[in-house]
Amino acid sequence: MSVRFSKMHGVGNDFVIVDRRGGDAGLTPELVARMGDRHRGIGFDQLITIDPPRSADAVAAYAIFNADGSSAGQCGNGARCVAAWLIRDGAVVTDDFVLDSPTGRVVAQVEGEDIGIDMGVPDFSPAAIGLAMREADPYSFSLDGSTLEVGAVSMGNPHAVIEVVRAADADVERLGRALQCHPAFADSCNVGFAEVRDASHIVLRVFERGVGETLACGSGACAAVAVLARRGRVGEHVAVALPGGTLQLRWAGAGHSVRMVGPATFVFEGEFRCLQVPA
Repeated sequence: MSVRFSKMHGVGNDFVIVDRRGGDAGLTPELVARMGDRHRGIGFDQLITIDPPRSADAVAAYAIFNADGSSAGQCGNGARCVAAWLIRDGAVVTDDFVLDSPTGRVVAQVEGEDIGIDMGVPDFSPAAIGLAMREADPYSFSLDGSTLEVGAVSMGNPHAVIEVVRAADADVERLGRALQCHPAFADSCNVGFAEVRDASHIVLRVFERGVGETLACGSGACAAVAVLARRGRVGEHVAVALPGGTLQLRWAGAGHSVRMVGPATFVFEGEFRCLQVPA
């Protein structure tokens, strides 16, 4: 079998885009993981499918799969790439349009050479995060005999946010894996390590579930800003510097959606030929 795809990235967060509007592409979790292997496959952080819309005013729907084949609920950089892909495809005729994400409607907007995405209202309730603890900020976790203070929020997917003095020195893999495996998180979590430079500028590294550390994470950037803004650490407009580039975020506070603006870049087109379909 063969699967046609587009390779794209948003500030280094890379994706394979597969069009399923004409029918099922035969993507099993095993095949997705095989395609996601950076040595034996294509390599990506997530594979995203373009699907027929579920709501009357949407241009298209999309589904998200991590590199290990597991499903994901939201991906901000991926949503921008989906929007750019649909614009190039000719499916979009206005500067503002609606997409059906796995967790609800997403509004996209062309902003010069970039694309803005309405990422939804942050939800701090433990139930939305899948967190078996009473609501708090910060939450306290005991790891390896020490206490770790963590902010938590759902952006359609669960995020833990750790404020650090210097992001470059953060023990991202060890602490990220430890929190992802913590039994308090029912469905694991994405873990962000945020350094506040000033009220309008943070530095962020993210350890994603099903992926590992990535060059960028759009929903992770939204989560970090939401957690820090609620603490009064940042303002309404924040530049989030990630290893792969910078995203511009705006959050007006409780009850408002987070707006994220950044680039979406095409890399190449290809066809993945699988001579032996994984069982």
